Amino acid sequence: MGSQEVSDPQDTQASPRGGRLGQHDRDTRDPWQGLRVTVAGLGVSGVSAARALAGLGAVVTVVDGGSGPALEARAAELAEAGVAVRLGDAGTLPEGTGLVVTSPGWKPDSPLFAAAAAAGVDVIGDVEVAWRLRGPDAAPWLAVTGTNGKTTTTRMLASILRAAGLRTAAVGNIGTPIVDVILEDQAARAARAADGTDGPSTGKPHEADDAHGAYDVLAVELSSYQLHWAPSLRAHSAAVLNLAPDHLDWHGSMEAYAADKGRIYEGNQVACVYNAADARTEDLVRAADVAEGCRAIGFTLGTPAPSQLGVVEGILVDRAFVPDRQKQAQELAEVSDVQPPAPHNIANALAAAALARAFGVAPAAVRDGLRAFRPDAHRIEHVADVAGVAYVDDSKATNTHAAEASLAAYESIVWIAGGLAKGATFDELVAASAKRLRGAVLIGADRALIREALARHAPEVPVVDLDRTDTGAMAEAVRQAARLATPGDTVLMAPACASMDMFTNYNQRGDAFAEAVRELGASA
Repeated sequence: MGSQEVSDPQDTQASPRGGRLGQHDRDTRDPWQGLRVTVAGLGVSGVSAARALAGLGAVVTVVDGGSGPALEARAAELAEAGVAVRLGDAGTLPEGTGLVVTSPGWKPDSPLFAAAAAAGVDVIGDVEVAWRLRGPDAAPWLAVTGTNGKTTTTRMLASILRAAGLRTAAVGNIGTPIVDVILEDQAARAARAADGTDGPSTGKPHEADDAHGAYDVLAVELSSYQLHWAPSLRAHSAAVLNLAPDHLDWHGSMEAYAADKGRIYEGNQVACVYNAADARTEDLVRAADVAEGCRAIGFTLGTPAPSQLGVVEGILVDRAFVPDRQKQAQELAEVSDVQPPAPHNIANALAAAALARAFGVAPAAVRDGLRAFRPDAHRIEHVADVAGVAYVDDSKATNTHAAEASLAAYESIVWIAGGLAKGATFDELVAASAKRLRGAVLIGADRALIREALARHAPEVPVVDLDRTDTGAMAEAVRQAARLATPGDTVLMAPACASMDMFTNYNQRGDAFAEAVRELGASA
């Protein structure tokens, strides 16, 4: 990392980068007063940034290429807050713009950004805005990224931090817009300072304080889009869970995608957490320029080496944050404390534990936080058992990397898959999972790509190809999967594809699967 030689990233340190704190010691209002800011996009993060910056004295214009009643309603609400909105024109830079704040999904080659570059105007994202708005006493960030598992790991981390009695929230790419959270936190700190009640946590949970925005630490999920537009972000500690091809149409190449993910390590103060089974995450640690004393901490599903967390005989153990890393290991939790105890979810738990331990959280809080945590819906969620067959909803598995992790959790599977492939190929996924497949039911626009991969790598697996996209398609998929399954099997919906060809989003797809399973159970 940085100027230090990293022959063994298990126990490395690095030099600080100059000027890495950026806006930390500046007043949060003065830099924005009178600044003409153009906000790109009228989505949740765009509206949040526009309101916040207008409240800080900026002259804000929002541009969005869309139109329609929903956007017009948002525009009217922003107008009441003094924000101008231009609909139907996303490529023209408003005159006098001094800064562009983009919503995460806007591609770097958007005409608006080309116009900004030509005018010498910087483009940043809402995460960068939030970082610049932090005061000198602001809560540190424990940051999480990766191709898959980000939300689960971030929420696990927040659960552990709460179990330690810390005021926290899971934010960033999930939950309340991060700009709103930072402003609430700053307001709460100012109020506490004014009435003399500011001070450290008492060691007891602070659910009420969470609601009022006064935090000890934030668990921050960051997407590659957000990291691309956040050049001055410097986390306390950060983790890259894994790397696999995704969003390449946005980034342009796997190298550019990985580089944006790697930004999360820049300027880390205490720990850069990487996946020992994914060399690309380790390479990002080696390339990062971090604070003096920052360590590389690995996590593994096997026995951990010094400066790693891992698993020994069903126990999650820490050989990183112990007095003698060569001879000691600290028990943190049992595998059974993690629900569901699928391999990829154990990896998520180890990453969350590593970040918590980097922040000084005690082992007992790691255990209690993991026990208290339950994943969001549609993430390897057990729906029901019908006639001796388990039905599992992993609609969130929208790419091949996530689907492979899901398939690895079960021994005998009837697989429901398909949707929008987003340019993905399926040969590696099918080859790695073929021995577990007892059947496959394929749905969606790009199902032929999966069918062809099955024919090449698992020709003995029976396949049902559903050529329908109506509202009853999922129910038919579940009925066909039930026909292929025998007692002891798992019918797993891990589509390896996006959902928008047939559904509004992966949540609706998962809901349709769960409803179909309930109907199947009622008729059994």
